[in-house]
Amino acid sequence: MPSASFTQPRDFLDESEALYALLADRPATDLARTTQFKGWTVEDAIAHLHLFNQAADRSLRDPAGLKQFFAELRRTTASGRGLREATLDWLAPLRGRDLLEAWRRECRVVAGHFESADPRARLPWGGPDMSARSSISARLMETWAHGQAIYDRLGVERVDADRIHNIAVLGVNTFGWTYRNQGLEPPAVTPRVRLEAPSGARWEWNPEVTSDLVEGPATAFCQVVAQTRALADTALRVEGDVAREWMSMAQCFAGPPEEPPRPGTRHLVRTD
Repeated sequence: MPSASFTQPRDFLDESEALYALLADRPATDLARTTQFKGWTVEDAIAHLHLFNQAADRSLRDPAGLKQFFAELRRTTASGRGLREATLDWLAPLRGRDLLEAWRRECRVVAGHFESADPRARLPWGGPDMSARSSISARLMETWAHGQAIYDRLGVERVDADRIHNIAVLGVNTFGWTYRNQGLEPPAVTPRVRLEAPSGARWEWNPEVTSDLVEGPATAFCQVVAQTRALADTALRVEGDVAREWMSMAQCFAGPPEEPPRPGTRHLVRTD
């Protein structure tokens, strides 16, 4: 029986369904629009989500297949093909509306498989192993993060739900990893984080810390740690040297260090 407290699979599916609802009745030309994320199109983002949702499902059900997947992906990218190109090659001939529908179906399959899993089970990945809870939380985070670029490009202001609490948790929990990923020694104390949830609830971590503080809307915090907004373009209040340093390079997703977006480069686009 799945744990009653294991809500992350449903949260992942709800975020995916919200993104699907945004795109379901859009013309094909909207799927071809270029976003502010690395020049990817809306379709590129959906393809990326679809491929790595499949990989997450393999981590749960076919670890040997996951190992082969990452080995092949590394060989492809090492040959000079970027991640975007490698993804499109892998998923060919899925494109356009067919890709969108395949992604949605897979989201439902993945959520169902994770709902039946032990949230504490250790699952392999391209980097360190992680729990099933963390794995599906990461899928939620990536769906939300790439979704932000899509909402922005289509000129739609997203209204978040409290399921972004999962992303805020990832943001706080990856404080030390952000430093180590940069080749730096993490500070001994994680800053206090005090956020206002979309519902108006208060979320807080490390309340005993008085030297450093990150405070403001939960959406803004999630945008910064997922690198969908520049810190300067948010309403976050950041106090203390450690908090300022952390927020200048925060990264709650796996992979090599990424440079956060520059001020003014990631924003809601006024549609044509």
